[in-house]
Amino acid sequence: MSHIISGLDKYMRRSFTTNEFYHIFDRGVDKRKIFLDNRDYIRFIHDLYEFNDINPAPEFSRCYSKNVGSRVSHIESHIESHIESEEGIRRRQRRVELVKIHGFVLMPNHHHLLVEQIKEGGVSLFMRKLHSGYTNAFNLRYKRKGHLFQGPFKSIHVENDIHLGFLICYLHSNPLDLWKINWKKNNLTDSETKEALKFLEKYRWSSHPDYLGLKNFPSLINKALINKALISKEFLLEFFDGREGYKNFFVDWLSQYKKKINYLEELIFD
Repeated sequence: MSHIISGLDKYMRRSFTTNEFYHIFDRGVDKRKIFLDNRDYIRFIHDLYEFNDINPAPEFSRCYSKNVGSRVSHIESHIESHIESEEGIRRRQRRVELVKIHGFVLMPNHHHLLVEQIKEGGVSLFMRKLHSGYTNAFNLRYKRKGHLFQGPFKSIHVENDIHLGFLICYLHSNPLDLWKINWKKNNLTDSETKEALKFLEKYRWSSHPDYLGLKNFPSLINKALINKALISKEFLLEFFDGREGYKNFFVDWLSQYKKKINYLEELIFD
């Protein structure tokens, strides 16, 4: 990095540059769980898609102020059943996205996003809509009141290709904390690496399976409407030289986690 951002200042960036990348993070207030079951995870992924639009979401805007929604999601099984419907296709044709979502991981009490701003003020508006909408739905479902997230979301600017490649691996390796608590303390053995990779392939609440070509939530990650068809730009797959290139890069990164995590000191959150 060309400069070091010290203390909390590096986390509280509120000036976002269009066509640049940001690592976004937030956790539950008092580190509480923000996802209690699969329905909550599905709801948040639904919201990642629904609120990534400069326009208010029509189905949420009837009862609440502009760009904020709270209706409990009707999606129970799979987000594609909603997005790929005829109405979903018409909606995509009207969509004006605020950010490109290049990667995500949802954990029980926090989330990580890798986004690229594509509209002026897009990151701030997107996160305001996302957190307000999800909080309202969560509070309605569990009959609670008040804040769900721990203050303003945290963000760090991604400044070079090395950081970008390592950051997506860092995000996608997060669920391993649910697999083995102390996995970061020692290098993984070959057998442990195989176990870890199998665990991550089956962890749905991450973009990692989509990077591997496993059907998960492909409509969420960096799609474009081309000739009325939903086509993947696959920006980061081009960055990694294809799916096999990504897999090899990720396995190498994981096997040398303790060494390579040092490159990310300014891009991850304490």
